[in-house]
Amino acid sequence: MSADIRLTEYGPMSSSLKCSSLSELCVDKVGVQTGPFGSQLHKEDYVEVGTPIITVEHLGDNRIFHVDTPFVSDEDKARLSKYHLAEGDIVFSRVGSVDRRALVRKEEDGWLFSGRCLRVRVDKTKIDPVYLSYFFGLEGFKNYIRNIAVGATMPSINTKILSDVPIYYPECLEEQRKIANIFYTSDEKIELNRQTNQTLEAIAQAIFKSWFVDFDPVKAKIAAKEAGQNPQRAAMAAIAGKSIEQLDTLPAETIKQLQTTADLFPDALVDSDLGEIPEGWEVDTVKGLVELSYGKALKKIDRVEGEFPVYGSGGGAGTHNKFHVEGPGIIVGRKGTVGSLYWSDQSFFPIDTVFYVQCKGEVTLEYVYYLLQTLGLENMNTDAAVPGLNRNNVYRLEVPRVPNELIKAFSVFTKTLRKKISNAQAETNSLEQLRDTLLPKLLSGGLGLSEQEKAVVNG
Repeated sequence: MSADIRLTEYGPMSSSLKCSSLSELCVDKVGVQTGPFGSQLHKEDYVEVGTPIITVEHLGDNRIFHVDTPFVSDEDKARLSKYHLAEGDIVFSRVGSVDRRALVRKEEDGWLFSGRCLRVRVDKTKIDPVYLSYFFGLEGFKNYIRNIAVGATMPSINTKILSDVPIYYPECLEEQRKIANIFYTSDEKIELNRQTNQTLEAIAQAIFKSWFVDFDPVKAKIAAKEAGQNPQRAAMAAIAGKSIEQLDTLPAETIKQLQTTADLFPDALVDSDLGEIPEGWEVDTVKGLVELSYGKALKKIDRVEGEFPVYGSGGGAGTHNKFHVEGPGIIVGRKGTVGSLYWSDQSFFPIDTVFYVQCKGEVTLEYVYYLLQTLGLENMNTDAAVPGLNRNNVYRLEVPRVPNELIKAFSVFTKTLRKKISNAQAETNSLEQLRDTLLPKLLSGGLGLSEQEKAVVNG
């Protein structure tokens, strides 16, 4: 090993880096702080509107999720001032997944953290908190903190354990900030991609619901007929999500596409076993549309890391050098996370805890993907010990049998959205891989800062 490299708890590090315990880099007394004990804050103290309080479930990959956060009153916020968060703090999971951490950003300044978390507050004249947050994301650090956690069944860390961990860092604050900025910028782009994809998915779901659950274009035609208006233009407006007057502002090609699609919807609803459905549609079952095929067992000894994603019921489960299903495809959780749904653009390997979807006839994957989201599969557990999904129960579910031309029209709309989602996800995957490989190289001295900056810019 080069004289410029030293072997540390986390792997090889450059000898030029300074080493201090975390406590030496934190503010006095409250640098590493446990959240409030249960006796200080109870679930019944939560209110509908107030200051958010985060717990382990809100810790993402160096980012705090703003979903389903409980709130505390202004009185409790004042009473628990010791547990306020400030921009630049880093929050750790105290129990369970003890390697989870998240940087507190400006929008979370003044929030609180729960007793299942630990807060790190550094002395910013000694170390840049953003740099430190990425240091905590090193795979070597995460392995180390998992290994020193206490408790066999439920790993946990405390203020003493976290305070004593060694931190390696450039002594120059400006260099720390340059390193931090590179990874922070990448993560902001990753978050933007995530939000964009979330919006695109919501649009596709809204279109499906409008067309095939609420039958909005059909109802628009019915209402227009009763009002003595043009039914087709009313349906076109419903499909576009605009008023009839706004249709004239759309490009000619869009108008033509809307006219073609509107023609595919009838102008009446009729009674059926499912309630009212569009005239001319039939009632079918899921079995008439798809086959849910079993995934294939894949033993660890047989797996070779490769280019094809492996899917279990909890989502991505690594990679393999062979695929079992040619992409794109849909994966449905069978064991464990019942009814979970995943879309894969790539060819993939579904293991035996999932089903993969095979469409029948002219039914498209895009249509089936959004149809399955409306069927409540996550509530169809049939096994007591290990949650499980029985495909025969899914097959029996009754659904409208939509005309093939309308299914194709829906797929045309959603293929464009899914392409954008796919492109954004591919960029995210590249940025994550770049982030996770560059920081260890930089800290080990295997890559200079200017080389790293150039690599990030060039992607």
